[in-house]
Amino acid sequence: MPQREPVSYSCRDLKVKKLPKHLREPQISTDRTHLISDPVKKPRQRYVQKDGKCNVHHGNVQETYRYLSDLFTTLVDLRWRFSFLIFTLVYIVNWLFFGFLWWLIALIRGDLVHGDEEGWTPCVENLNSFVSAFLFSIETETTIGYGYRVITEKCPEGIILLLVQAILGSIVNAMMVGCMFVKISQPKNRAETLMFSHNAVISVRDNKMCLMFRVGDLRNSHIVEASIRAKLIRSQQTKEGEFIPLNQTDINIGFDTGDDRLFLVSPLIISHEINEKSPFWELSMAQMEKEEFEIVVILEGMVEATGMTCQARSSYLDTEVLWGYRFTPVLSLEKGFYEVDYNNFHDVYETNTPSCSAKELATKHRDEPLLPQLPLLSPEPKGHTFDSLETPSTQDPQNQDGEREDVDLWSDIGENNGSNAALAELPVPDSLPD
Repeated sequence: MPQREPVSYSCRDLKVKKLPKHLREPQISTDRTHLISDPVKKPRQRYVQKDGKCNVHHGNVQETYRYLSDLFTTLVDLRWRFSFLIFTLVYIVNWLFFGFLWWLIALIRGDLVHGDEEGWTPCVENLNSFVSAFLFSIETETTIGYGYRVITEKCPEGIILLLVQAILGSIVNAMMVGCMFVKISQPKNRAETLMFSHNAVISVRDNKMCLMFRVGDLRNSHIVEASIRAKLIRSQQTKEGEFIPLNQTDINIGFDTGDDRLFLVSPLIISHEINEKSPFWELSMAQMEKEEFEIVVILEGMVEATGMTCQARSSYLDTEVLWGYRFTPVLSLEKGFYEVDYNNFHDVYETNTPSCSAKELATKHRDEPLLPQLPLLSPEPKGHTFDSLETPSTQDPQNQDGEREDVDLWSDIGENNGSNAALAELPVPDSLPD
């Protein structure tokens, strides 16, 4: 097979095509809006878990000595296994330290050698080894008082050491017992009986778009001075190009009206009116599905039994906000009391809700004041409902003739959605019927 001769090229023979400028100089984009609203949504990392734990890890902390400056809080925040370990080690080290000092005094005075001789007065009677000195240290600090080992009057250094150990022992007891007491009585466990709904919903209330979620308390002892607030956490890019990955924005849930102060005896639906000041003002249903955000809700109050402040937290991702739903009623009236059915606490039902934004809905209401009223599709809870109590019967023959005209009159008002213009056109009777 004949071999091919190698072909050599020179730089003059090659024609190099010059690349365009935008390919030779790659542009580094500073626009990160695609991270805010990506058409292909990725699972968002939670900032706050559903159980209230913050998903934040503090790494590369150089100034660790700051934890020791607040030693009491550091001990309280430790896990239980480390707390028990430190609790045990502190007492054992303290007893060993003072036991060594008692043994050292006995060694210097010669009590370990001449303690059994007649006429010799030791500093501590029946202290003849390090083990006996350690036991005497435990008996002194815990005030057990077996009476076998006793300090004598002819040992001033022993008397001084006894005073020092008694004072330091009281300080150690106060600190360690105080840490355990505060750790046991922490109101974190009280927050376990405060419930948040699994989902938040968006629907129309009084012709206004509202974001709602439900809270409840399982205990009979109530939360005093309960208050609630909400934060919207999402990525944001400023006009100057600065990218803020976790920007926090307040969500108004009744600061100006006092609705953020709760009387949390039965489950309550917390409502945020989506108005001009709301971050959801211009978001429609389609835009909401493309957004990536997290709503963090914080419920605070004092525990009625202890008076300590309790805080419960939860969050809702953008996928957990349901558009066009309402919460199923859980409260019903029984004989002599109100019954709360927690089986339906997280349940929602679909309702007629426009898919436009709250801004577009408000514009439609201004342009078309006579909008048809949306039908109520609320399922009735078990037991007696409030609407069924003391309702006048329409089957009474005495009321049919006398009230038919009034029913027709108010039906006309209902068809006009209760507008002021329709009320102005109604005839005003000269006198009210008896």
